[in-house]
Amino acid sequence: MTLNVGDRAPEFSLTDTYGNVVTLSSLKGKRVVLYFYPRDNTSGCTKEACGFRDNYAQFQAKNTLIFGVSTDDAKSHLKFVEKFELPFPLLCDVDAQIAKAYESYGKKKMMGKEYLGIFRNTFVIDAEGKIEKIYLAVKAELHPAQVLAGI
Repeated sequence: MTLNVGDRAPEFSLTDTYGNVVTLSSLKGKRVVLYFYPRDNTSGCTKEACGFRDNYAQFQAKNTLIFGVSTDDAKSHLKFVEKFELPFPLLCDVDAQIAKAYESYGKKKMMGKEYLGIFRNTFVIDAEGKIEKIYLAVKAELHPAQVLAGI
C-alpha cells in the first residue's frame, strides 16, 4: 500500500514528551505537520527540529500543529525538547508502528552497514484528516521553511 495525497491519513495514538496521549482523530479541525526523524540530539535532527521551532509562530498563525515522531522514548524526547526549547511535542513511536503505517521505516544504509530505521519524511494532514502533502527523504536544514512555504 502506498500513501498518496488525498488519502485518509493513518490514525495514530502515541504518547508525547509529557506523557499525554495524542490521537490524530482528536486533532480534527487543525492542520497537522507530522515529521518523522531518526534520532533525538543528532545533528540533522537538531537542525530540523530547530527549524520548526524558529518558524513555529508562523505555523501557529496558519492553524497548524507540529509533531515530531521518532522511536526515542519520552525521557530522551524531554531532554531534546528542553535542550533546544522546542515549543511543540515529540511523539514516542518506540516500536515504529506509526512510522511503518506512514511508510517511514525500513532498511537504511550507512557506511556499508544495513539497519532498520526511520526515514526523514513529513506528512501534512489537512483539517479533515486527509494527506495534503508528502515530503520524502527531506534535507533537514531547509525542510521546515519548505513546509511552511507549502501551506
